[in-house]
Amino acid sequence: MTALSSDAALVLFSGGQDSATCLAWALTRFDRVETLGFDYGQRHAIELSCRDALRDGMTTLFPAWKNRLGPDHTLPLSALGEVSDTALTRDAEIAMAENGLPTTFVPGRNLIFLTFAAALAFRRGIRHIVTGVCETDYSGYPDCRDDTIKALQVALNLGMETRMVLHTPLMWIDKAATWHLAEDLGDTQLVDLIRRESHTCYLGTRRKMHPWGHGCGTCPACRLRQTGWERYASGA
Repeated sequence: MTALSSDAALVLFSGGQDSATCLAWALTRFDRVETLGFDYGQRHAIELSCRDALRDGMTTLFPAWKNRLGPDHTLPLSALGEVSDTALTRDAEIAMAENGLPTTFVPGRNLIFLTFAAALAFRRGIRHIVTGVCETDYSGYPDCRDDTIKALQVALNLGMETRMVLHTPLMWIDKAATWHLAEDLGDTQLVDLIRRESHTCYLGTRRKMHPWGHGCGTCPACRLRQTGWERYASGA
């Protein structure tokens, strides 16, 4: 069995609100934290360009995190976009499909992301993998469910002869609670950094700044973020 460091974590870091909060969560818990993003031809690929500002902002606001934050990795997964006929990889309407899933669902995405993350973590000697999937306040994606993540952790460890741990700090909290978690981790300074610099909008729109951040304001991701922010800002 390969020796993996229990003091190191790899964060799946898209540049969105959830993954930015997960990065801060990891930086408070592990001595070495690396980040990983995926370029799979998504319509909102602009989120990947937000990562540097978020990483730099966190280490500027919280100098203790600077020595903990390691390299950022980006993996090209264009094949995922090529086999996916969804509203996140095509110029298609964002709506509910006949199968009951939203058209933004990319089949196998999180399964593939976490498998590649595990392969990278194996090479980097990292035991802990952190992802921002959530079952409480999500868009109906089956690969965000707790059962899916637990099953995948078993499969990865069996298939790689390891003892990696998949962490899902947002699994049972909604978007308002995610803002509260960011405040708990880094006070209102972290909340403001994530609000200004992260990206969640499915359409990749950053032209307009809302009280809750950049976005089109109408896609499901924007509406979730807006609703969560309003509840957080009201003290709920």
